[in-house]
Amino acid sequence: MPAAGLKTIIALSFVLAIGFLLVILSCALYKVYYPLLVVATYVLAPVPNWIAGRISNPEDFVESAGASGVVDLGRFCTGFLFVMGIALPAVLAHSNLINIAAMIMSIVGGLLIYGTIVSFGMFFQEEQEF
Repeated sequence: MPAAGLKTIIALSFVLAIGFLLVILSCALYKVYYPLLVVATYVLAPVPNWIAGRISNPEDFVESAGASGVVDLGRFCTGFLFVMGIALPAVLAHSNLINIAAMIMSIVGGLLIYGTIVSFGMFFQEEQEF
């Protein structure tokens, strides 16, 4: 994995700020605050993967076959929350609770937020020692 330098941190922080700005603007411009739920889903999306990674012990070769189910469940929950972050603004726009422009801004902002969270995880992942 690439090493994280100061420029990487600044760039990822800038993209995260743009994502939050888009989601907040999608709420504030139309005075409907339902799209803020997207932020919650994208912030919570990596948590099941993190928990499943901590529960499954890669150093235990005897139990490694049984731990696959836990990792798969974590990936499923993460995928569910990610898809929910995209689908929730679409459902809200379909039911006329939010505007179409608010839906687009919320989806783009949410994708920027989630992409930044995943990128932070990639750049600051600890090296595995053998």
